[in-house]
Amino acid sequence: MFNQIVAVSSIGFLAWAFRSLRPPPPTICGSSGGPPVTAPRIKLRDGRYLAYKEHGVPKETAKYKIVFVHGFSSSRHDLAITTWKIVEELGVYFVSFDKPGYGESDPDPKRNRKSIALDIEELADQLALGSKFYLLGNSMGGQVVWGCLKYIPHRLAGATLLAPVVNYWWPSFPANLSEEAYYQQFPRDQWALRVAHYAPWLTYWWNTQKWFPAASAVAGKPKFSQQDINLLSKLGGTEKQKAYVTQQGEYESRHRNLMIGFGRWEFDPMDLKNPFLGNEGSVHVWQGDEDGIVPVILQRYIARKLPWIHYHELPGAGHLFPFADGMTEAILKTLLLGEKYPAAEKN
Repeated sequence: MFNQIVAVSSIGFLAWAFRSLRPPPPTICGSSGGPPVTAPRIKLRDGRYLAYKEHGVPKETAKYKIVFVHGFSSSRHDLAITTWKIVEELGVYFVSFDKPGYGESDPDPKRNRKSIALDIEELADQLALGSKFYLLGNSMGGQVVWGCLKYIPHRLAGATLLAPVVNYWWPSFPANLSEEAYYQQFPRDQWALRVAHYAPWLTYWWNTQKWFPAASAVAGKPKFSQQDINLLSKLGGTEKQKAYVTQQGEYESRHRNLMIGFGRWEFDPMDLKNPFLGNEGSVHVWQGDEDGIVPVILQRYIARKLPWIHYHELPGAGHLFPFADGMTEAILKTLLLGEKYPAAEKN
């Protein structure tokens, strides 16, 4: 009798564990019971749909065409870093898109660095952006830019990475340096990133269970600097934005983003070669030296390893520095016109 009770209890525990570990299926936009489709979308090579949004001057008259890649808890609507004045002055056309699983873009269970680079290439082709276009990635969108520099460098006229999130397990980082940077993070993030890297199949459970704190970015409590706190008032509508970002499910949007960003990469960004040997374009990394989310010491190391990167370090700036007054103009003029920003010299 005791053995039977143990057996039944074990089966019950395993069933509970299976349900807890297994993420629910996504609620696909346009499906029965799913969120409605309100955005323009393109159909990709594998049948998925990618939602996008056009900003700036008309594409037909634009002097520059830029594809914008949003960050971790953002979407195609997140282009608040730009101002109409500078966009009109320079003649810039932007297209932003919801990354797979975010907003109204179909999830991609096979998403990786190469697949999203190819998504961007298809977006550019279907919107007729020409043989080359510029790329601008913010925060975790910067990781997508590294993938594009690896897989579609021939399509880029130039690229900018704004506070690009690093992966502590990139092979080129000296162990002592990556360890120092890793332990600057909240303990909750140290654990969440370990899970995403070493046991990605536990990512959904870790960030939804109630015993241990989830990743601070998932919980909406990232390690902000004083400048970030001061700038947060510019980012109104956080709850509405979060609802849109995750409307197809947390797992296929933010959780998968963690797994891809902090998992095992098939290439090391520090092994990349300069895609613009003829100086026909340039790559820029902008970083605040008080960024609590992306350790500046790792960004400095990347800049030393890749001397062809134009590295701009901003004193006193945090992770949200792109929203600070004057930064839009500096970022765009540096990328498009080659102008120098006085406070952003090579470190």
